[in-house]
This record gives sequence, C-alpha cells and structure tokens, in this order.
Amino acid sequence: MRLAADANVLLAAVLGGRARLILECPQIEEVLSVEQIIAEVQEYAVHLAREKGLAEDLVLLAVGALPVTIVARTEYEAFIPEAEKRMGKRDPDDVELLALAIALGVPVWSNDRDFRGTGVEWLTTESLLKRLGLIETS
Repeated sequence: MRLAADANVLLAAVLGGRARLILECPQIEEVLSVEQIIAEVQEYAVHLAREKGLAEDLVLLAVGALPVTIVARTEYEAFIPEAEKRMGKRDPDDVELLALAIALGVPVWSNDRDFRGTGVEWLTTESLLKRLGLIETS
C-alpha cells in the first residue's frame, strides 16, 4: 500500500505515537508527501520539542529520518485546480497533498477531517492500524 501522508501523522510518528507503527509496517510500500508538508512538520517539530522538553536537534534528526518520499510539485501540479475545487473552503494548506493523492491514485493518511468527502480514500491512523492488523478491531 502507498499513502500520501499529512503533517499531523508524521509529527505523531516523530514524537513516538502509534503512527510510527504504520511507517514500520512491511505492508506499507511507500509513504509519500509534498515539500510543504515536510516544512510544516519541521516547523511544528521544533515547537513541540520545546513544549515537551526534548532536544530540538534530535527531533529534527528524527524528522529527517522519516521514511517519506517527497514528490516534486511537477508530478501533481496539474491536479491542483481539481484539488482546490474538491477542498472547497476547507484548509487551503491541504490542497497540495490532495492533489498528490488524486494524481497518484493513493489514499490520504491524515487525522484531519478536511479530507472527508474529497473523492479520495481518507485513512486515519486508527483506521490504518486496524486495516493493517496492528491493533484489534472492536
């Protein structure tokens, strides 16, 4: 399975959340994202490191070590107008990731509900953990 990952799930993985289990799962072939998302992860990682009393440099190293392929904008930019239309008045910061998902035909992995109803499969960390058999379904 290939996934287009949002900043919130990548930050959770860096900080030791359950999202890291998905990144380590052999059923996940590739995790993709866009430059804008990685920049957001770096920015918030520093803030969260300070907030949690963690070493900023180590947190940034963890961000750099994320097994994420950054896809060049040229690969999905033709789909940005369609993504803007589908995103509507929701978060404009999510448009590029949605365009990537549309262009490559992959699900979006995000805990952000802005992707609901956009015409691409939207998976939360919880739903992915269940699908991959990493946690039991209730």
